[in-house]
Amino acid sequence: MSVQKTPVLALDCAEPETLARFYADLLDGDVRPGPTADDVEVVAAAGIRLAFRRDLGYAPPSWPRPEDSQQAHLRIHVAAVDLDEAEREAVSLGARPLGTGTEDGPCPVRRLSDPAGHSFALAAPDPAPTEAGPAQE
Repeated sequence: MSVQKTPVLALDCAEPETLARFYADLLDGDVRPGPTADDVEVVAAAGIRLAFRRDLGYAPPSWPRPEDSQQAHLRIHVAAVDLDEAEREAVSLGARPLGTGTEDGPCPVRRLSDPAGHSFALAAPDPAPTEAGPAQE
């Protein structure tokens, strides 16, 4: 018999309550207490669960600088037609845009960092529809 498992991405940070509120607002989720006083969780639609753990010595990743790895990042799928609006919303909540590395027209992945410095991406899983109609798979 297999035991039911629920994956939860946990991010270390200095202020878990603040970071949880950022992601709860971004994902229309609810902030809930975690298993200890230093843990906070966010539960959102479609089974999304994130956890935030207090680390008193926390230092944010330095990506995209080459001397440190990216560690991990969260990818949030958004319809291609909504990418600009989703990016504006994230920035209004405290996210900071990270360089794309290209200026070649529309970008289907928007890289940002949350208020604690963790990188995340807003990504269009499907191409944007054209004027002739919706994108074909």
